[in-house]
Amino acid sequence: MADMPATAPLGQDELLTRARELLRSHPLVDGHNDLPWAARELVGYDFDALDIASRLTSTQTDLPRLSDGGVGGQFWSVFVPSTLQGDLAVTATLEQVDAVHRMIGAYADRLALARTADDVDRARETGRVASLLGAEGGHSIGCSLGTLRMLHVLGVRYMTLTHNDNTPWADSATDVPVVGGLTEFGREVVREMNRLGMMVDLSHVAATTMRAALETTDAPVIFSHSSALARCDTPRNVPDDVLAALPDNGGTCMVTFVPEFVSPATAAWRVEAAAAAAQVGVEARDWEAFGGFTATWRHEHPKPDATIEQVVAHLEHVREVAGIDHVGIGGDYDGTDTFPVGLEDVSGYPRLVAALLERSWSEADVAKLVRGNTLRVMRDVEAVARDLQQTRAPSLRTFAELDGPR
Repeated sequence: MADMPATAPLGQDELLTRARELLRSHPLVDGHNDLPWAARELVGYDFDALDIASRLTSTQTDLPRLSDGGVGGQFWSVFVPSTLQGDLAVTATLEQVDAVHRMIGAYADRLALARTADDVDRARETGRVASLLGAEGGHSIGCSLGTLRMLHVLGVRYMTLTHNDNTPWADSATDVPVVGGLTEFGREVVREMNRLGMMVDLSHVAATTMRAALETTDAPVIFSHSSALARCDTPRNVPDDVLAALPDNGGTCMVTFVPEFVSPATAAWRVEAAAAAAQVGVEARDWEAFGGFTATWRHEHPKPDATIEQVVAHLEHVREVAGIDHVGIGGDYDGTDTFPVGLEDVSGYPRLVAALLERSWSEADVAKLVRGNTLRVMRDVEAVARDLQQTRAPSLRTFAELDGPR
């Protein structure tokens, strides 16, 4: 007798249909996507050569798959590696900002620049993906509050305080601690971001930096792409005491899909890879060099897969500790090489939503997760900025004045 064709488990098709309908009603706002850096590396920002209106094989993101994924808003990361410092980092960040603006202009029928939560809603009304900018790492401002302000003028609406390396004013999760969280200038950066209406992003920072920022900020914070430390023990994830502080702060942890931050087995694989890399002089926090090392090393040391179920476990842990109003999604597509099975590219979000519906998440709670919480944080940050701008002038304090020689 011939084999019967494989069929989806009972109810899966119906769940996926419900998930897609829900995302049509509440288009997802994702906290972090590295397509701009991929465009730089692959084609030098030539969007004729990298036509994102077509289905691409060289990236995890393109316009057709964003549509398939139910994405209505995307924070495009204007990331540059923290191996770049000073003026080099600032210049490269400006090139990234320029690339995102040109990308939006080149696909103006599908993308719309968004600076506010209201802009995100307006983009939905016109059937376009709201395109927001986020700077990944305080090295992008070169210890200059003036540069921070100019990034805001150019549309940047969050800044991650560090990337993989410390800044002179903040400790990173993946570097040797130096300042114990935030220096006085680091706290001034947070206060100036509050005044501007730029979200303080605590992904990538040390736990001491998270706590110092929460003590300093007048506005809600975000984690643009981090998961739960209790579910996967890696310094890039968020400890429970910080998650528990989010309700009082009003902020949101946007759970990421990066396997090394989702799966304990994949996290252990990365620790092993980092040790092997160190033996040949490659540091794991050197994003580009370490990626080149693991591309070869993994041939003999296969990287374990992560699963949608593990992502769900992180979402449910954040919901349990911080509450349903303080959890979101930051996939980090085009920011790493592999993703959980079923979430390999930006078209996979409905499968994640279907898995949540299967676990009896209400449609109202899913709507908060995929859109509502992020827009609420944006509106709260905007409101704080409006109030502060009535009483607080732009800060003219400098790194040298506040921190001096160390």
